[in-house]
Order: sequence, then structure tokens, then C-alpha cells
Amino acid sequence: MPYIWLVVIVLSIVIEAATAQLVSIWFVAGGLAALIAGMCDAAIWLQILLFLLVTGIALLATRPLVKRMMHFKRTETNADRYIGKEGVVTVSIDNIQGTGQVMVLGSHWTARSVDGTPIPAGADVIVNRIEGVKVLVSLKQPS
Repeated sequence: MPYIWLVVIVLSIVIEAATAQLVSIWFVAGGLAALIAGMCDAAIWLQILLFLLVTGIALLATRPLVKRMMHFKRTETNADRYIGKEGVVTVSIDNIQGTGQVMVLGSHWTARSVDGTPIPAGADVIVNRIEGVKVLVSLKQPS
């Protein structure tokens, strides 16, 4: 049985080394505990129990720390300033034909309708989001 725990440990280390995030490091700790128990001639059920307990405890103990370390802040871009702004359709928007342009804050953008409805040239719109180099817009509701 100790060989099985060695395989678990080595596989966990290889998987961990091959990934960018922590996904299997906890199994190394559990496998090590089970390996030690196996080398002391503990029963198989006790080895498995130790593996599960130590793996679970290691996961619970390190999860908050890992979550804090892996928390990435979203970096805003200049394009984000367009979201929520009003614009005017300069070329009719038709998602099916793949046409449409709007003028927002003095810049021309390729545009698509958020809900797929055509929007005629001259209509006032609101920028909902940006996908790549296109703004997705919806008709401005009358005040």
C-alpha cells in the first residue's frame, strides 16, 4: 500500500506543477500522512481515513489564504468610460446583416444591438457593454 501513496503524492505534484493554480497540493499532504501510516503498518481503512482527513484539513486551512493570494483586481481600461454613455447611431444597426455604427463621446464605434432589434440611424442609444471592438447598445428610453 505505501507504493500507492507514493504514486498519489507524485501524481499530485506533477499535476500541481503542470497547472497555474493550486488544484492538487492538498493531496500531497494527505498522501504523505497515509504513506507514514502505511509504513507503520496501519490498517488500510485507517490510511484512507487519514488521507481524507489530512487532505480536507489542509484544504480548509489554506483556502482563505489561497483565495486572498489569487484574488486579481480588474484593471479598468479607457474603453470602460464609454459604458453607460449616450450615443447616436450613425449607420443603422442590424445584427443579422452585421451593420451598425454609433458616435459616443466623439468616437465612432462599430455597434450591435443588445437584444438583436434593428436600430435606425439617428436614434439615441446607451452603451451597455463592449465586446472586442464593438459596443453593444440599447435604445435610450424617452424621459
